[in-house]
Amino acid sequence: MVPALRNAFNAAFTNEKYASFLKELNSLHPGAIEFRIAETPVFVPKDFNEKMISACESIIDIITDERFGQMTERAIPAADRVPNENKHSHFIAFDFGVCLNTEDELEPQLIEMQGFPTLFAFQVYYPDLLRKYFEIPANYSQYLQGYNRDTYLRDLKKIVVGNSSPENTILLEIKPHEQKTRIDFYCTQDYLGIEPVCISDLIQEGKELFYIHSISGRKTKVERIYNRVIFDDLQSQKDKLGNFVDIRQNLDVEWIPHPNWFYRISKFTLPFIHHPYVPQTYFLNEIKLLPADLENYVLKPLFSFAGQGVVIDIQPSDINQIRDPENWILQRKVKYADVIKTPDNPAKVEIRMMYMWMDGDSRPRLAINLARLSKGKMIGVRYNKDKQWVGGSVGYFET
Repeated sequence: MVPALRNAFNAAFTNEKYASFLKELNSLHPGAIEFRIAETPVFVPKDFNEKMISACESIIDIITDERFGQMTERAIPAADRVPNENKHSHFIAFDFGVCLNTEDELEPQLIEMQGFPTLFAFQVYYPDLLRKYFEIPANYSQYLQGYNRDTYLRDLKKIVVGNSSPENTILLEIKPHEQKTRIDFYCTQDYLGIEPVCISDLIQEGKELFYIHSISGRKTKVERIYNRVIFDDLQSQKDKLGNFVDIRQNLDVEWIPHPNWFYRISKFTLPFIHHPYVPQTYFLNEIKLLPADLENYVLKPLFSFAGQGVVIDIQPSDINQIRDPENWILQRKVKYADVIKTPDNPAKVEIRMMYMWMDGDSRPRLAINLARLSKGKMIGVRYNKDKQWVGGSVGYFET
């Protein structure tokens, strides 16, 4: 995206240097990185960054509107609604594809959003180490809107731990040590001092929760939960977990972020947004007449995640078979750009803009990012098997 930097990076790249980088990257927590790390970062110029921020801030205008709660009430499945919802999601992520418009110019297009934390800790460790092995200009950073490493980690800890102690704050997940993103859990523990805890290891006494601290061995009260549990995953894995606490109860804990925000800020929000960098999106049940160019749309279930259930090449029969159209959206397709020059085929890119929202602030603040490179039909592991210069990455933004 910045041709001079791309050409310089590619010219200096060697497989030996990449292998040395991966060896050190994996040495912090051996075996914890299961996803592929791309050979290259993404260099993002100011004008492209400003376009993404424009879209993000317009969406935040909707999220901060006093009517947003009422607009998104239906987004929360009745069976998964959790009491004591707080005023905002502490973490929000916006995924943009780097796309080509009708004039063959590069522009961002929003793909998805989530009111849920992603790799907020790993994206500190990994880009820092990348600089050790590859030449990254000093005026390019993974941090955004004035953040640097120290201020970012300070605010991340303030949001997650708050006025509690790290011992009374946990990262809650389903079998955290088996998750593909567990490297982020371990980096979170390194930076914030909080432990990853499996939902099946929680101990409930009345409305209070406890866990066994791994170092002290003591039963320790849980005051704050940095939540990484997705109820869709919990439902699919519950038979393997045995007994576990139903976290949908009225419990004496603070949620960071509250589980309801996972649903409120999601695909469900897309039809409410009108912006040049947000593809036209409609609730399927509100469409009076299907578009004549159905091949230019993608069909997505509202309450399925990680790309499950998405229909890319739609046939009218796909829509006719749907019995709950209120739970589906029709979204205009975007044309990903083959924008990253690599030694063989160019790669497509998605950039995730990651916001943090401090209690007491009127709006969230853009903080950090991640990127994903693909040479397949979609972004994701199953579309990139046996390919090089694909996988997890980071955007270095011009400051």
